[in-house]
Amino acid sequence: MKSNIFAVVLGVAGSVVAFGQGQPAGRRSGPGVQATRDPGYADLIKTCKVPPPARGGGAKGGPPKGPGPAPAKAAGGGPPSPREYTVTEIPGVIAGGQRWKEVWQGEGNNADGIIATSDGGILLAQNDSSKVVKLDKDGKTTDVYTGLNTSGSVGMSSKGGALFVVNRGLHESIMQLAPQRKTLADKFNGDPLDCLGGVLNDLTADSKGGVYFTAGVVFHADAKGNVTRYGDNINTNGIMLSSDEKHLYVTNNSSLVVFDVQKDGSLANQREFAKFEGGGGDGSTFDAAGRFYVTSGAGIQVIGPDGKNLGVIPVPRGVISVTISGPDRKTLYAVNNDQRNDWIITIPLIAQGPKGRGK
Repeated sequence: MKSNIFAVVLGVAGSVVAFGQGQPAGRRSGPGVQATRDPGYADLIKTCKVPPPARGGGAKGGPPKGPGPAPAKAAGGGPPSPREYTVTEIPGVIAGGQRWKEVWQGEGNNADGIIATSDGGILLAQNDSSKVVKLDKDGKTTDVYTGLNTSGSVGMSSKGGALFVVNRGLHESIMQLAPQRKTLADKFNGDPLDCLGGVLNDLTADSKGGVYFTAGVVFHADAKGNVTRYGDNINTNGIMLSSDEKHLYVTNNSSLVVFDVQKDGSLANQREFAKFEGGGGDGSTFDAAGRFYVTSGAGIQVIGPDGKNLGVIPVPRGVISVTISGPDRKTLYAVNNDQRNDWIITIPLIAQGPKGRGK
């Protein structure tokens, strides 16, 4: 990213001072509780002109199951112990024998939708505590945006540094956090976004002030907040816009699907781009060479620009979100999340992340 992109974010941080299904103990409504679990949800959806689909169908937005057999429970009933793994070389991407390093741990459902910052850190959404946190390259955290509404994934525009977040609490919305804080979109065809059913999942920002986001299918909110639906026979989760903004990629259960982006921001020509090992595609990012990194049931699937699988980077626990950051933009960050605990882990790459946004 350009060095000026995060000037606004960091300036606000000085003055102001997730995706999963878990909720903090004792909380039943308000920020920190996802819309469909809020006691007020039933009354809200009675106002929907088009009611949401019956519960139990469609995308729920939870993290995929972790790779391989379930990790062993830690002694004393604590969080699962990490599983053993061996990283094998993926040419141009990662050297064999590399090891993950844990750089942050939290409780609850409080790490998701990570993106890189220009100074080598990351931003992460915190679902339960309804805020966006910056984790710097040294592992120090700063509350950048607080007072949100069950905040999920974050995304940043490559032009002007506009920063967005999905709010998953009752009265769901896409909110712009920088350069000014405002609601970009909270309705679809006159209904609250809650009427879509489930929860808002992931998002990526375009250079025109709009946002593409997932909630079962794909939606585009333009700079004026007008929301349009796309996707047929699809069950989406993670989402990323190519660096030239000509293609949009979304995870669809066990595959990665691509759309062509038209000049007006609309989407066309939906087609399958790649298959995942282990299924369960979730968060995603790309590097400067156009390779894709997608969290899946097998770990982190690396996919070439032509859609060919290049290999899998194994992980100690199931992963839900990924980005490339670090001082030299050669550090892969990932989120382990079991909905009761969160870990941010890093591993060195040979590949380098893009200069602009990474999803």
